[in-house]
Amino acid sequence: MKVIILCGGKGTRLREETEFRPKPMVPIGRRPILWHIMKLYAHHGHKDFILCLGYKGEMIKDYFRNYHWNTSDVTLKLGRNPEATCHGSHDEEDWSVTLADTGEESMTAYRVRQVQPYLTAGEPFLLTYGDGVADLDVNAAIECHHKSGKALTLSAVHPAGRFGSLTIAADGSIHTFQEKPQMEVAYVNGGFMVCNYRLFDYLPDDPAVMLEREPMAALLRDSQLNSYQHEGFWQPMDTFAEAQYLNQLWESGRAPWKKW
Repeated sequence: MKVIILCGGKGTRLREETEFRPKPMVPIGRRPILWHIMKLYAHHGHKDFILCLGYKGEMIKDYFRNYHWNTSDVTLKLGRNPEATCHGSHDEEDWSVTLADTGEESMTAYRVRQVQPYLTAGEPFLLTYGDGVADLDVNAAIECHHKSGKALTLSAVHPAGRFGSLTIAADGSIHTFQEKPQMEVAYVNGGFMVCNYRLFDYLPDDPAVMLEREPMAALLRDSQLNSYQHEGFWQPMDTFAEAQYLNQLWESGRAPWKKW
């Protein structure tokens, strides 16, 4: 299945990094978070990508246009007839990457609508954001989606706890205190969506519309919204602290999303 990745937002909450580059290019280790997301999909057999570009999209284009140069050792022959030889190969040689400029100010629904010509009419596709990683079983989510028969299946995930958790007795005394529990009980939309082609019926020709608002409300109204409940690791990169956390996991060899 083709994989659409939303890469065009300005990432204002991560201004320390996104002032200089688009959020999908913020690195985990030596590779951008976008690469980590694509590696997860490729691990499950989905290697045909459509990237919806916007803010500083030329940096993403440059990265993939020079992918072999960026990921290999290189020998340069200088002089009047210069040559460059890239050494070795890489696991991404069978990837297909479509880089689509969907507008710097476009919202998410309009970005998806604009890449419709790059999809095969009637076929389902995968959709996610370019700023979060998970140890999600992509093919299990696809199977859940097909069984539902609905237009869109989103991954329902538990966000990491932001505040200390208390157990309080009737008299007000505290029995337990846990500093920032690993996971909250509630589910949130973790992205990593599976979509039927009829999702485009819900996407208006309006760059101001966010997928998460009017289209989601309409899907819910029509009973076309399904969930795949993911109980494992999920972590967005919305803040500098979260970027540091993901880098710490990677550098320590404990990155749960690394399945390849």
